[in-house]
Amino acid sequence: MECPNETAPNEFILSGFPYPQGFKLPFLLFFLIMFTLTLSGNCLIILVVISDLQLHKPMYWFLCYLSILDMAFSAVVVPKVIAGFDFHGKVISFLGCVTQVFFLNSVGCAESFLYTLMAYDRFLAICKPLHYGNIMTWRACLILSFSTIIGGSLNSAFQTSLTFHLPYGENNYIDYVFCDIPSILKLACVDIKFNELIVIIDVGFIAMTCFLLILASYAYIITAILKISSSEGRQRAFSTCSAHLTVVVIYYLPLFYRYMRPASQDSLDSVVSMFYTTITPLLNPVIYTLRNKEMKTALVKLWGGNPE
Repeated sequence: MECPNETAPNEFILSGFPYPQGFKLPFLLFFLIMFTLTLSGNCLIILVVISDLQLHKPMYWFLCYLSILDMAFSAVVVPKVIAGFDFHGKVISFLGCVTQVFFLNSVGCAESFLYTLMAYDRFLAICKPLHYGNIMTWRACLILSFSTIIGGSLNSAFQTSLTFHLPYGENNYIDYVFCDIPSILKLACVDIKFNELIVIIDVGFIAMTCFLLILASYAYIITAILKISSSEGRQRAFSTCSAHLTVVVIYYLPLFYRYMRPASQDSLDSVVSMFYTTITPLLNPVIYTLRNKEMKTALVKLWGGNPE
């Protein structure tokens, strides 16, 4: 396919979130409330961990870092979705689109790496308790944490440059809620099969590798937990691990659905994408708070209560 105009478009028009006629205000309020709760919930997690000395552990440092990534993930997408309920808000500049793609993929990739680190942290704590303090030092935590965002940024820079170096014509309508690589590729004036294959291989390799490492870690963890003689000890270990496993499943299922089939034009794609950019960042602090006894105790103490 030849481009009638090989100059990159100055702006793109997003389709916006699909909603039934007459439901504009309810959906607008829904996203506004979800975004507010996401920021509030994740800030509360960070505040609880910082304020309670009992939570100054690598596990909770990773949880704080996850809260920061969740807020960033939501902030990259949701404000533009909210603005998209007005026609002028659907317009995004070319540079703005590039920026959104870069940060969306950077944070998403960093979260995949972080979930793997959190599983590794639990593996060390439960399966190698005598060596845990020597391996998972604060220095190691910082290096590993920064490595996730550096790795995510490098991967995103590769994918973003590969996408936007393609020639684009006059069609600047993105049939999606936000700027996303699979949707942008459809506007290119050249064969995009190679680019789509790269997306599948790249996302598939990173996501599947991280997911399999997490499953392998938990295979060892569950085996170790079953050997704990104390029922209270088993329950506490299962509670901590089940929270992490829950958020992993919630995160990866929509991700696989969206990115392992980039050529799809399924109407559910927009709904699924908004789930992992809007709902998942809100659910994480809720799940970790409700499933973790130490977090619940620290939260009660923060509010001036008397934990049992």
